[in-house]
Amino acid sequence: MRLGVRAFVPQRVAGIGLAALVLAGCGTGVGSESSADASAGAAVARAVEKTEDVTSLSYRVTGQFPERGRIADEATVRTTQPVGARLRTANLSGDQRGESELRLVDGVLYGSATGDMVEEMGGRHWISYGPNAEFTTHGGLRMDVGGLRDQVSRNPAREAAFLAAAEHVKRIGSEKVDGADSTHYAGTANVDELRASLDEVNDKTAREGRRNSLDQYEKLGVDELTLDVWVGGDDRIKRLRTQGFGRHGTLDLTFTFLDHDKAVTVRAPRADDTADLRKPLKKKGS
Repeated sequence: MRLGVRAFVPQRVAGIGLAALVLAGCGTGVGSESSADASAGAAVARAVEKTEDVTSLSYRVTGQFPERGRIADEATVRTTQPVGARLRTANLSGDQRGESELRLVDGVLYGSATGDMVEEMGGRHWISYGPNAEFTTHGGLRMDVGGLRDQVSRNPAREAAFLAAAEHVKRIGSEKVDGADSTHYAGTANVDELRASLDEVNDKTAREGRRNSLDQYEKLGVDELTLDVWVGGDDRIKRLRTQGFGRHGTLDLTFTFLDHDKAVTVRAPRADDTADLRKPLKKKGS
């Protein structure tokens, strides 16, 4: 049985990539920038570093994503080995209206099947993409799900590194986030300038992560980002808003961090309700 690509990579799941971008490393304004701008950039940089250095986190994402429309997603990630993660996505408008889920368990990526996909999968509600980013399906189709694997396991706090690296970063003032005190910082970042700065990133993993993130922005036609970051009294990021506009419409995402450093358990779907794309599709129950 040869299955279409739609069955392998649900569009509403694939579209969440930019909503969970990772950008490692950060910097501050240079030259004649005011001490206020420099201290604001440094404060965001500290928050990025501290929020990255957690054993687990949970967050929600709301807003507008190009080609997906209005969204409301939630994620839980265990960053320590073995990494475990769950990303639930909900499209609230457009042709892709509906819900789906990704799970990463013991290195294996799973995705939910919905609608006609369930019938194509022999009545199963889950798809196993296996432990590798690239593989060949039993039907001979070459697959690359590296982007999906990255999406489900990312810590979006690193997105704030864009603001820390921006030329102008301002402290807006004290505000409440879900009833907690926080400090609001804001600024803009030019995508071309961020790409030009990649040569200054010594860490290869961080450099490649930045490049992949910028590639996704450029595919959307976004060339400038407006960023707002709210930092709590514990020097961790409480909320992040990313805005931009490109060929495919408006990008306006708000990430709210709900918890961190708590025990996280993510379970694999039942084997009898999961279709492994690398193996022949057997009749359910056989």
